[in-house]
Amino acid sequence: MKQDRSEDTYNLMMKVADQLERSRIAQYTELLHRPWRLIWLNILSGTARGVGIAIGFTFFAATIIYVLQLLGALNLPIVGDYIADIVRIVQRQLELNY
Repeated sequence: MKQDRSEDTYNLMMKVADQLERSRIAQYTELLHRPWRLIWLNILSGTARGVGIAIGFTFFAATIIYVLQLLGALNLPIVGDYIADIVRIVQRQLELNY
């Protein structure tokens, strides 16, 4: 009975140790003790994230503009009026700024 409990405890401790190893707690605590490395990694990841967002938004905006140009070329009454309204609004804003 006692031996079963100690084996269960041992197995449980081994599982916990294995999970801690997988979660890389040691690397995280080491990183916390090296603040300049942590700052450098945050700057690097933030820059990469910003570049990714910029590329993604550019692709998205280009796709939307392309689709609007195709719809504008079809001369659909509803879409054409909508695009014309947008163009008028933009032109007014440009005139107000000058």
